[in-house]
Amino acid sequence: MGRKPTPSCGCSPTNAERQDPAEITATDVLLEQKRTLEQLNAWFELALNNMVRGLSMFDSEQRLIVCNRSYRQIYELPEELTQPGTHLRDIVQYHLRQTTGRDCTLDEARFSDWLSTHLAKLAQGQSFTQVQNLRSGRTLLVTYQPLADGGWVDIQEDVTEKRRAEEKIEWLAHHDALTGVANRFYFRETFEHALKGLGKGCTLALHWLDLDEFKEVNDTYGHPIGDALLKAVAQRLRSCIRRTDFLARLGGDEFAIIQSGAGRSEQCERLAKRVLAAVGRPYNILGNVITVSASLGVVRAPVHGRTPDELLKNADVALYNVKSAGRRGFELYNRDSNRQIMAQRRLELDIHSALSRDQFQLHYQPILSLHSHNVVSCEALLRWAHPHDGLIAPTDFLPVAEKTGAIVDIGRWVLHQACRDATHWASELSVTVNLSLLQFESGDLASVVEGALSAAGLPSNRLELEISEGLLCRDKGRLCDMLHELRELGVGITLDDFGQSTGSLSSLRSFPFDKVKIDRALVRAHPAGNGDNAAMVRAVASLADDLGIGTVAEGVETIDELNTVTRAGCKRAQGFYIGRPVPAAELGAVLMECAQRHTCAA
Repeated sequence: MGRKPTPSCGCSPTNAERQDPAEITATDVLLEQKRTLEQLNAWFELALNNMVRGLSMFDSEQRLIVCNRSYRQIYELPEELTQPGTHLRDIVQYHLRQTTGRDCTLDEARFSDWLSTHLAKLAQGQSFTQVQNLRSGRTLLVTYQPLADGGWVDIQEDVTEKRRAEEKIEWLAHHDALTGVANRFYFRETFEHALKGLGKGCTLALHWLDLDEFKEVNDTYGHPIGDALLKAVAQRLRSCIRRTDFLARLGGDEFAIIQSGAGRSEQCERLAKRVLAAVGRPYNILGNVITVSASLGVVRAPVHGRTPDELLKNADVALYNVKSAGRRGFELYNRDSNRQIMAQRRLELDIHSALSRDQFQLHYQPILSLHSHNVVSCEALLRWAHPHDGLIAPTDFLPVAEKTGAIVDIGRWVLHQACRDATHWASELSVTVNLSLLQFESGDLASVVEGALSAAGLPSNRLELEISEGLLCRDKGRLCDMLHELRELGVGITLDDFGQSTGSLSSLRSFPFDKVKIDRALVRAHPAGNGDNAAMVRAVASLADDLGIGTVAEGVETIDELNTVTRAGCKRAQGFYIGRPVPAAELGAVLMECAQRHTCAA
């Protein structure tokens, strides 16, 4: 009767019901902390293994504490070598064997030296970096961060692509992107360094090379073909030089070769001849067979100069001599020729100012009709009254004017002045003016001609324009269009120097010529009319007559030559026998004398 009553459900109390409330709270906290720590460890491992950079941590005994997936992949380590406690020596030994492909043993002495240096840097307490070039071709930038207990953390960054980009930028800064050889900047740097390094008795040579008529290749085939040709030329130049020589493209079609150890002129000449032979062989560029030649100016240091500027100037002088002599060759600099070049350069400078200083004059030479025996036209011939050199002949300065481009402005002045002068002549007299290649290439020739006629008030049928036969090898379609455009203005078109080159006959049908001038070489070869040249003059005159084209015999200097071209069927004649070129002020007297002489002869 004295016992306590049991619960009506018949169940005994559980352990949880018997625990103290304080104990229940502590257990929950520990479980929560464990779960939190596990979550943090999972997050840490996730972050660690998703790093792009490799990471590893070593203790003071050089044993691995932890590393991430990128570290294992970079060094291609197996799982067992990425476990905590793995010694650095074992990791290095494995990586060495994997990369060499041989079962080689770690060089303990070298590893010990590296480790001692490594630990000494860590002992300084500051982070530092090293570059590792792996045998696989990859480049790593490794940053080491020391730990307080003597260990360290290292981070491996793969900088392979970055280094390649930097190397590419560095390469482009020193090389020509088209041909792959050194550029002008690198050439100058190398040339200056080579000259400073010349010891007593040491020499070098500079070959300054320029392709002949490269512009014509671009104009004819287009710039892609021209670029391909430059690449091919650079490859051939590489094959001509030694490893100790230096090749650069200076821009356009200019190249330079620094020839080391060129103690004798013969060595320079041998290389120059190899270069000329190599460059001069035909090229097959995208199905086009192209042939170019080269011109070289060669100087030796210190014989021809000690500074880069002096040597470059003298090389340019030698190159200029080659080009002036007809190109396709080389010249070793000669100090005596420098005076001639300086005089030529002075002429080039003077010609630019000659027009503005009214130094040019026009002389006129009569052209005789062999039918009426009257002067029917006068050819305008340019003269230069140089203030120091006197009257300079066209053959001495016109090539310079062509080269410098001054001929375009000079030619414009000639057209205007000749039209003005012709307005003072008898109305039956026309004026003949020569045109240059550059005037055609300027693109505004027709408007210049029209402007000259309009400004002078000269009827267009009193102007005749002469073009050289050499122009016909240019862009025939464009030239033909321009000649038709000039013909539409009403001016006459004459082909000059006919018979100097092949293809002359076909050009008579291809272009709208009113007259042809038979070259003086055919007219003057056999003045008595005996020989093949007289027959050629007759053939040309007959063909031109069949085509409705007039003929002018050029260079007639004797009565026999005049009779020859007359019998051959030429329509007109010009030369010293007809009348010499004179200034406009003296032309009236010459025309009167000419009329009296040829009227009596008729």
